[in-house]
Amino acid sequence: MTQFALCVGINKFENLPMASWLNGCVNDANDVSTLLTSCFGFADASITVLTDQAATKDAVFGALTEALDRANTPGEHLDHIVFTMSSHGTQLPDMNGDEVDQVDEAFATYDLRQNGAAWDPGSLIVDDELHDLFARLPKGVLLDVILDTCHSGSGLRAMDLVPTLDDRRPRFVPPPTPLGRDGAEAEGADTRTLRDLVRTSRAAAKPVLFAACRADQTAADASFDGRYNGAFTHFLLDGLQSGSSRGEVIKQVNAQLRGRKFAQRAQLEASASGKSTAWGTAF
Repeated sequence: MTQFALCVGINKFENLPMASWLNGCVNDANDVSTLLTSCFGFADASITVLTDQAATKDAVFGALTEALDRANTPGEHLDHIVFTMSSHGTQLPDMNGDEVDQVDEAFATYDLRQNGAAWDPGSLIVDDELHDLFARLPKGVLLDVILDTCHSGSGLRAMDLVPTLDDRRPRFVPPPTPLGRDGAEAEGADTRTLRDLVRTSRAAAKPVLFAACRADQTAADASFDGRYNGAFTHFLLDGLQSGSSRGEVIKQVNAQLRGRKFAQRAQLEASASGKSTAWGTAF
């Protein structure tokens, strides 16, 4: 089996104040990389880890595009792609204009920057971009996606800044101005996530998507015995090593999140056969 993984973790951001930086995202990326080599047979050379200043929009999206190009190249025999991203989530007004009442989910890269009242789409990864890229996934190639970020739910506006505990911080950065927030949270807006786009996609093959929380929740960046991780990633890594089905893993993760008093509820988007087989296994 030919494998490729891109593991992205961003704690520091070029244009955000230190108060908005995170603590556990780089650990997430490195821990997933270690898991892939120790438990899933990935060679070191098959894994690209991008953290902090290396994780620009061009670098992240370029590496993903290259992987999909390889998957569609005869003779490459790329069977399994893994993409993981731990960072801030945020929101934008719908950018392509096809459904003007919807909000675009977006994931911050290191070079996140402001453009007028809103974030510059060229400095973050928008859900539509990932959807279009994943639509190129050819039949027979497995794509496992893990996103440990907050989503763009309208309920986040009231809780985007102040964590309830000293060692927990939400992985969400709001639009940079009140006007930008208004544009992303217009009355009646229908919040859409990447999970929704994957579910409704008519692509020949669909990725399996693990997401840290529901659209109206924050994903926590938290300390575990003095070391920071995403709460979701921390528990997911244990679950993936169990060899249980993806459906059982998501149940285990949510039970552990509840047990540690995290409000977020992890999400799984996969077909019935994908849910009944172990992570990393074709179906």
